[in-house]
Amino acid sequence: MLLIADSGASKTSWRLALPSGEVIQAHTQGIHPYFADKTMLLTHLRETLLPQLNTNRFQGKIYFYGTGCSTQANQQWVRELLGNIFPTAEIVVETDMLGAARALCAHLPGIACILGTGSHAALYDGKQIIHYATNLGFWLGDEGSGAYLGKLLVTQYLNQELPPDLHQLFEERYPLTPQEVLYHAYQQPMPARYFATFSQFLHQYLQHPYVYQMVWQSFSKFLDKRVLKLPQATSLPIHCTGSIAFYYADILREVAAAKGLALQQITKEPIEELLLYHVQRWY
Repeated sequence: MLLIADSGASKTSWRLALPSGEVIQAHTQGIHPYFADKTMLLTHLRETLLPQLNTNRFQGKIYFYGTGCSTQANQQWVRELLGNIFPTAEIVVETDMLGAARALCAHLPGIACILGTGSHAALYDGKQIIHYATNLGFWLGDEGSGAYLGKLLVTQYLNQELPPDLHQLFEERYPLTPQEVLYHAYQQPMPARYFATFSQFLHQYLQHPYVYQMVWQSFSKFLDKRVLKLPQATSLPIHCTGSIAFYYADILREVAAAKGLALQQITKEPIEELLLYHVQRWY
């Protein structure tokens, strides 16, 4: 058996490849070592993941690619978490960035980008990541991500900076108070996940000039601060994965073209290509 997981801040996608060739899909909440409660996660995975996989006796290898898994301590945290559920499995934990690179670039050099709840980018040599872009996380970075866009939208709304028509539309859909926003921002876990939900409003009103410009500038900052600072950024193919990259692909391609970047593949999530990458090596 071979179990592949791709975990972001909001959700985790799982694929179980059986020796028969059958593939079972599963989805759970995101697993983030910096914010998650291990006890609650264990309960969630036992109640949610195992029934979807339809197996309580997994024997094989697990490849887990996750956000927040760049340190040995956090990788060990995930191994211990999964080891409680799959005690006989061989568990490999890597960063979500390496998962994206393997899914998007396979065995060829390129630059891989994640634009989902958060954002990141890295230079991949066809085997491993050899240079990461600076990643300052939700509060200090994540330009171009759903959390960044949502935070920008909400702060402009609360500061009365949106055009009147947009302000009214947003208020009708989200009657927010400053107290409510501050509570989610500073007193609840996973603030990035909370703010990312508001990016759906921007997608709905993407034809509005103000919204279009907001998204354009957000992607421009991501490319300037993260991608263009990577070696060979203007000579290697650039690939993106994540819900924001996928749903805003037209604008993202326009911004990249304006900066002379060769933006190629854009996928909603990397799990299918990751499965293919490992199944080919497995056989």
